[in-house]
Amino acid sequence: MTTRQLDLTGLKCPLPALKTRKALSGISPGERLEVRCTDPLAAIDIPNLINEMGDRLEAMQRQGDHIIFLIEKAQAAPV
Repeated sequence: MTTRQLDLTGLKCPLPALKTRKALSGISPGERLEVRCTDPLAAIDIPNLINEMGDRLEAMQRQGDHIIFLIEKAQAAPV
């Protein structure tokens, strides 16, 4: 399983959520995205975005000033 990295350190709301949305739209179902942020609001915005998009938040952890999200892109819904 491929995990891509997205470093959004230093960006303020709403940029972390917007850039996470764009990155998720560019990866294939089953791939993972690791997002690293420093904006405290990302702890609210990114989980809400993931829920809205139907993807899966595998983990969220804090390391000092950083918040790290591990997201799995959902499989495409059958039509």
